[in-house]
Amino acid sequence: MTTISEVAKAAGVSVSTVSHVLNKTRYVSPEKVKLVLESVEAIGYIPNTVARSLKLSSTGTVGLAISAISNPYFSDIICAIETECSKRGLIVFLCDTQDDPVRELELVQHLHQRRVDGIILAPSGDPKKALDYLIRSDLPCVLVDRLSDNRFDQVGTDNVAAIQTLVDNLVTLHHRRVGIILGQPGFATTVERAKAFRAAMIEKGIEVEDNLISDGNRSTADATASTHRLLELKEPPTAILASNNLAMIGAMRAIRERKLRVPADISVLGIDDFEWADYFEPRLTLMAQPCDEIGRKAADLLIERIGNKLRPRETIRLSPVLRVRESCGEAA
Repeated sequence: MTTISEVAKAAGVSVSTVSHVLNKTRYVSPEKVKLVLESVEAIGYIPNTVARSLKLSSTGTVGLAISAISNPYFSDIICAIETECSKRGLIVFLCDTQDDPVRELELVQHLHQRRVDGIILAPSGDPKKALDYLIRSDLPCVLVDRLSDNRFDQVGTDNVAAIQTLVDNLVTLHHRRVGIILGQPGFATTVERAKAFRAAMIEKGIEVEDNLISDGNRSTADATASTHRLLELKEPPTAILASNNLAMIGAMRAIRERKLRVPADISVLGIDDFEWADYFEPRLTLMAQPCDEIGRKAADLLIERIGNKLRPRETIRLSPVLRVRESCGEAA
């Protein structure tokens, strides 16, 4: 096995110079850096990252625990986190929590046991055990999207602003009977959007009927069933607000099954501007969440927390953008 001494000999520099170049622990002239890197490649030297991590108390890895497969919304966030971490020389271990609190805790524990430097977590609907474990272990952590605990750094969308903008849009089009399809129960995003919807409607002088609010939708199938229930009311809504992409897919499926026309028979709008929203017929009016920025901010916050555990906690809410397309019309 090639040693660092052999690299030093081949490059004509000291062992300490090779160490500083590889570990980036001190300035070394560009000429010597070039010699060292060329020698590393020429003789096939592989640094002992395990020994280095033990010496520096850092593994250069971070964990990302998120519902990666079950929720396509997170794809852009994951890519942004990985890109930002890669720029800083960090490797990301991706774990799919499946939004299951038991699995979430297990994955957080496994990542900790593998000595990651920190974790980015999208909390489940009941994250208490995982979050308490993170606090006890003093492991740097940033919560992403679902801002549920101010003991941690957090970054996500301004859900109140998102809902207010959507309600404003509907009221401008003279809609007063608006149904909302909410997401999974317990999620911080679900709770925030439900409260914001009631507040925005009341602010417009519109009474909110409980039968127009559908919560507990864990899947597109649930959202489809909920939309059918709304459309079967004696006085069905003139517009439906889908609070996430899965709710939107379920709502559109139910509307198609009833052979209703959008927006002639019912208007539809929602949160999450997914890539294929332009290919629905009609094109969907949606609130675009700043996924790339959420991912970059999450990585930045975690890296800062790893470097300084005593810095004040931050909660960052980023502004969404309304993409007005063709799925909303004036109320009949």
